Amino acid sequence: MNIICKTTLTALLAAALAACRPGVPSDAVASDEPPVISPDYTGIDIPCNIAPMTFAIEAEGTDYLTHFHTAADPAGFVATGRVPGIDAGDWHSLVGGAAGDTLLIDIYVRPADGKPYTRYATVRNAICDSIDRYISYRLIEPSYISFETMAICQRDLTGFDEREIYNSMSMSEEDQGQCINCHSYQDYNRGGNMQLHVRVGHGGTVVACDGALKKVNLKTPGTISSGVYPCWHPTLPLIAYSVNTTTQSFHSRDTAKVEVQDSRSDLILYDALTDVVTPVAMERDRLETFPYWHPDGRSLWYVSAEVPPMDDEAMSEYQNEHYRDFRYDLYRRSFDPETRRFGEPDTIFLASEYERSVTLPRPSPDGRYVVFTMGGFGTFHIWHHDSDLYMLDTADGTIRPLDEINSGDTESYHSWSSDGRWMIFSSRRDDGSYTRLYLTNFGPDGRFSKPFRLPQKDPGHDGRRLKSYNIPEFMACPVQLTRRELLRVIGSDATTATFRP
Repeated sequence: MNIICKTTLTALLAAALAACRPGVPSDAVASDEPPVISPDYTGIDIPCNIAPMTFAIEAEGTDYLTHFHTAADPAGFVATGRVPGIDAGDWHSLVGGAAGDTLLIDIYVRPADGKPYTRYATVRNAICDSIDRYISYRLIEPSYISFETMAICQRDLTGFDEREIYNSMSMSEEDQGQCINCHSYQDYNRGGNMQLHVRVGHGGTVVACDGALKKVNLKTPGTISSGVYPCWHPTLPLIAYSVNTTTQSFHSRDTAKVEVQDSRSDLILYDALTDVVTPVAMERDRLETFPYWHPDGRSLWYVSAEVPPMDDEAMSEYQNEHYRDFRYDLYRRSFDPETRRFGEPDTIFLASEYERSVTLPRPSPDGRYVVFTMGGFGTFHIWHHDSDLYMLDTADGTIRPLDEINSGDTESYHSWSSDGRWMIFSSRRDDGSYTRLYLTNFGPDGRFSKPFRLPQKDPGHDGRRLKSYNIPEFMACPVQLTRRELLRVIGSDATTATFRP
């Protein structure tokens, strides 16, 4: 009897709550005009497990109602407010099991003159298969002098929870700050193997591998620097790095603001179990950088530029005068996992012949496609406003600009989801200064859907945050390392790697 009473009470409460929810206005005047909402979540593909996609309605009015529904669930739910207050439970109940359906959004606005609501044209967003649950990124101020105030964070895409993996202020001191960068994971962090760099104070590379956590000094007598740009081998305890001698130039009148360039750069291979470093490519007349493994682990992709052979001092002077002439091409080297030997470089795309320069090659998980950025010169395109995303189809060798997702401003760092169905990338399209994160669906036709900005609980959050999102990476599993564990290892002495030619 007690159980029956509880069940009845629960049903009555649910009915009462439903009765209190706002309904759809029956006398609304239909309009053919599409609604203007910010961010622009119209005509897009969305993952069925994505967080509630909160937006602001730009039309002026006194009252706002938004009806979210699908063909399978025409009742859906209604949210009120210029920024619709979307209940997370309602959202996931509607969208979570609706892959293959369409999310229909009807927006009603009552004008200030008291006339009936206007119902704008229905927004139609395709509901697709799920996306990797987690991403990570670095939050950084584009100020060049405040490197101590940056953090590597991870975000649960099913909601709005953001957690700091590490904040550079944790161990910064008045005369010894910290820079943290280049977080990288093996196999989308499924096994917990990851690395990140700590520069300046307590410097070293933090490596988590096979349950062990350590700090390593990758600068050896045989390398020009410690490891810089990393990529984990898909299955082996190996990390490919570029080692770089990097300089920065600042523009006083150029919208690019800063130029980051290499006077020397090579490729190395680091064994995370033995702390042994071996050379991959160390040619004096070439700059090799941004390595990335093919998903089968049998080739390494990277970019390289030909340079005049000269000593470091002469190269630095030459580069300052001719930095616009440095153009990088796309290469790969075969790799034998048994012997751990690399083959000779295989030329994939000579962008320099078109007076263009490529960087950040990222093969898709099935290995068929390679997405990279291309700009007029150099390899650090994050401040190059002509930087766009391009894609190579390895099946037929064709290369095309990704016009369906590029904008009139900088597109830069990008990464594929673990199933190859989604891509995340950073873009300055919103204001030209801050990079923000965009998601897009990759279809079986080899084309991407209209990109949409990473949802936030408050649609104005990113505009007030005044931070750039840098190096977005998908993760199948979250980072489990605690702040205490990271503080301990960062504060410890580094193990020095051994170089073996």
